[in-house]
Amino acid sequence: MTSILGRDTARPITPHSILVAQLQKTLRIAEESNIPLEILTSLRQGLQLAAGLDPYLDDCTTPESAALTALAQKTSKEDWSKRFSDGETVRQLEQEMLSGHLEGQTLKMFVHITKAKSILEVGMFTGYSALAMAEALPHDGRLIACEVDSYVAEFAQTCFQESPHGDKIVVEVAPALETLHKLAAKKESFDLIFIDADKKEYVEYFQIILDSHLLAPDGLICVDNTLLQGQVYLPSEQRTANGEAIAKFNRIVAADPRVEQVLLPIRDGITLIRRLV
Repeated sequence: MTSILGRDTARPITPHSILVAQLQKTLRIAEESNIPLEILTSLRQGLQLAAGLDPYLDDCTTPESAALTALAQKTSKEDWSKRFSDGETVRQLEQEMLSGHLEGQTLKMFVHITKAKSILEVGMFTGYSALAMAEALPHDGRLIACEVDSYVAEFAQTCFQESPHGDKIVVEVAPALETLHKLAAKKESFDLIFIDADKKEYVEYFQIILDSHLLAPDGLICVDNTLLQGQVYLPSEQRTANGEAIAKFNRIVAADPRVEQVLLPIRDGITLIRRLV
């Protein structure tokens, strides 16, 4: 998921940031070679156009709350590799998994637009997106967040305590599929569902949500990482297992007559899905 603190990107992980890094590399090679000035000028202009986009989007987007800033900073300072090697987390985590400013404000806007009162988040990490959405919920709204890792669940809940909106969030610590089945058995229904968990299980999440009516009538599903570093539209031999899983998910959603959808090129891709029948 990009930089969680704005412009100090740890590493390029979205299609756009990867493109910028590739252009920077190409320009360095060109500058060290006997390349005509016209080509160098064109490369520099292309890099300027690409590199300026993300900072400009941040500048033109409503600033995040103090609680979200604090959560992002705390996430960036955590030694996630050590937490995994010490056995404190059940999987390897990294700070780039945090949604960040632009995506957080986008999700918050979707909550406002849909007037959602109940939200289900499938995959939470340290809780940035959960808290961003909770900030847009009415005082009696609720958000249930699924998180498989008890360490990050506790980490997130500590951050939630610093926000007046944190008490709207309930964290279910268990594999996401297990929690989805439990909620379905209780005939729960949600106005907005945000999916950002195990990429290999995306299709199963989608099917359970539709088949079990976890999505309320006129509800909205938002799915993260549906461009996955550009792998979904690159040749299949350039895809990781997660890239292939997301490409499959995108094909299945596009072919499902029960829904209509739009894929937005925000950060690593966000797909919006609306049920038709």
